Amino acid sequence: MGKIAFVFPGQGAQAVGMGKDLYEHDAEARAIFEQANETLGFSLTDIMFNGPDAELKQTANTQPALLTASVAFLAMLERAGVKADYVAGHSLGEYSALVAAKVLSFEDAVRTVRARGQFMEQAVPNGQGAMAAVLGAERDALKQLCDQITADGKVVELANVNCPGQIVVSGSAEGVNEVVARGKEIGAKRVIPLEVSGPFHSSLMEKAAIALGEQLKQASMQDAAIPVIANVTAAPVTAAQDIATLLEQQVCAPVLWEDSVKALIELGVDTFIEIGSGSVLTGLIKKIDRNVTIVTINSLDALQGYVQPAQA
Repeated sequence: MGKIAFVFPGQGAQAVGMGKDLYEHDAEARAIFEQANETLGFSLTDIMFNGPDAELKQTANTQPALLTASVAFLAMLERAGVKADYVAGHSLGEYSALVAAKVLSFEDAVRTVRARGQFMEQAVPNGQGAMAAVLGAERDALKQLCDQITADGKVVELANVNCPGQIVVSGSAEGVNEVVARGKEIGAKRVIPLEVSGPFHSSLMEKAAIALGEQLKQASMQDAAIPVIANVTAAPVTAAQDIATLLEQQVCAPVLWEDSVKALIELGVDTFIEIGSGSVLTGLIKKIDRNVTIVTINSLDALQGYVQPAQA
């Protein structure tokens, strides 16, 4: 019997209206959305359901919004008796995974990711940092290019190792621009600058990592009820103290998503259930291994289509 992993999307998966169908349909789900509003002291649901898009895209809003949508869908799956053997999340999505693994309460998680978003926005002055998606390059060749550019005083590093042929780099605007200019040297087909508010998952986020470390001390963290595959190591972790350390490191370290998915498959996972807004991870997992089963739960229709036949 194959194993199941719940996986949760990160920043970039957000969309105005996400989770609204669930909010309107189910009292238990609605309570989760309202708990987010109450915990944060403002109407997150108004931004989630009505926008404007520019407000939802602000990192300090995006992060709690995505977490809330994911946790609401998660609660519905759990109520239907769907269980995971492992959990993982992409960057911010790791916090949704930690709620699923009972490491963090939803209230602590939503409070923490709101602060995390604020710390990340404040860490580097606007315009000084950048990110870009590099398509078609080998990881080792891209890392060598980044190391060369960084040695010349223009910081740029691997940020998200998403799937074969798709890696995001992050760092100073000058460093990222250099990768854009020189990508073809290492066989990149395209290098696409990303619309982001900072150089996430780079060493330039050190101030945010330190601030997050202090914030995490205010959260009550328990050992994981099911193993979490950490972004930083692509390995299972269960001890609360280890998880806290890895979350702090995660702000500056690359997200090893491709490695994480491969690790889950080696652990016997043959079914991945993506829970939350969009279907970004579904696309990435297909590029990593086409033989696994992938279920995307990002709407009320998708949820009902999955759980109701299972209950019949």
